Amino acid sequence: MVPARVVLYMLSFSGFTVSFMMRNDINITMVAMVKPPPTTSDTNVTVTSQYCYVTPNASFTNNTPIRLEDQGEFDWSPTIQSAITGSFYWCYILSQVVGGVLTQYFGTKTVFGGSQLITAICSLLMPSAAGIHYGVMIALRSIQGIASGLTWPAMYAIVGHWIPPVERSRFMSSFQGFSVGIGITYPLCGFIIAHFGWRAVFYTTGSIGTIWCLFWYFFAFDTPAAHPRISQQELRYIQGSVSNQVHANESMPVPWGSILKSWPVWSIGITTFGRIWVHYIFIISGPMYMKTVLGFSIQANGVLSGLPFICSYFSSVAFCYIADVLVTRQILSLTNVRKVFTASSQVVPGIMLVLIGYLGCDIVLVLIVWFIAVTLITAAYAGAMASIVDIAPNFAGPILAFAQTIHMTASFLSPAVAGLLIEKSQTLDAWRQVFLESACVACGTYIVYQIFGTGDIQAWNYPDQKYPQSVQEDSQLLNEFPEKNGKIVKSRSDTYEEA
Repeated sequence: MVPARVVLYMLSFSGFTVSFMMRNDINITMVAMVKPPPTTSDTNVTVTSQYCYVTPNASFTNNTPIRLEDQGEFDWSPTIQSAITGSFYWCYILSQVVGGVLTQYFGTKTVFGGSQLITAICSLLMPSAAGIHYGVMIALRSIQGIASGLTWPAMYAIVGHWIPPVERSRFMSSFQGFSVGIGITYPLCGFIIAHFGWRAVFYTTGSIGTIWCLFWYFFAFDTPAAHPRISQQELRYIQGSVSNQVHANESMPVPWGSILKSWPVWSIGITTFGRIWVHYIFIISGPMYMKTVLGFSIQANGVLSGLPFICSYFSSVAFCYIADVLVTRQILSLTNVRKVFTASSQVVPGIMLVLIGYLGCDIVLVLIVWFIAVTLITAAYAGAMASIVDIAPNFAGPILAFAQTIHMTASFLSPAVAGLLIEKSQTLDAWRQVFLESACVACGTYIVYQIFGTGDIQAWNYPDQKYPQSVQEDSQLLNEFPEKNGKIVKSRSDTYEEA
């Protein structure tokens, strides 16, 4: 009764939610694990244009007594803490291309499900590792990074086989499960730590990941033809919609030479680098800004930092739906839709970052602009991120792996540069430099996609490097708005849908 594509959407959404819960749980749990540094008794801050408060957290203090278990167990320096959290991202980047290649040979079901299971097992082992030595935690985090790096290329590879072109933008919103994962992890982990201790956090996220793998094993399939319960009507519709784009042989050799020489591919990696740069300003540096400049307490900080990411999922659904409507009703060409939403996801948020800096201490306006900026970032999944499948559905996994190798470097470069700019002073003036630099990166990298970005299928997507006979006809329907007697000509996929 439930279409197989809907089941796949639910599995994709929940899979990314669980994945980001397991990778981000340590960010807040580390606070409870490590002994706090010694503090000074001087808490008075002079009221200047550099800060938005007189006494830090004066309006947001939490009078709950600090329990013994909240004092931390481990005497780890900031360098050790950075090594534990950072080891995930270094290994995450290194495994991107590997994930694309493995998916070509073993399929999404094996690679995505296996990577989630390995990550979950590592989470379950994390409390024991902490008791042995922090080096063991670094090793487990590295393994998690390698495994998690396989997930994005694997899921992208299945889209071309399952989702018709006119539905891809909507399906891409399922990837925004990661936003929900980020948004619920901090308040959930805070509750668990307060009532059950920090060890229960890893046991909880690891158990959730393991249970999810069981659902994935029984309900996920690499192709519609391999699904034992799909209706014949849905099978005909999917196969008719993607038959001219996706080659049935999953062991096709990856045309790395063509990928490396493709400007559309490079434009995706470069422009998304700018979006990730801005995104991680909000994810990592943002809470520090709320604390040091705006003066929010940890409790208020956590809620305000997490809530926009939950809201961003719903905005991603709206953006992707609008993108599909613009294409199916032929209001804009597919290429122009991708460019409009790409610009909305990084140029506008970059400009809003600068605005946040100059709004200063107008807390209400700052939070409004903050929420809007985080919400707009999700438009990328109807933009450059969706064009990965557009240009080569047969090799979406390898292309994503290549692009992520480029743009995920921003995940650690962005907070590192921000740290350098505010190292001597975390005043409002210093943060304005951070926001201005981020806006320049976001706008500068978008220019590459504006010039070279496209929604057209590339010839190297096919085994013989040539387009099938009907592909150019379908591409014209998406990009050139053919009309006859004032009526839009129906595409091939529309015909199958009506059948």
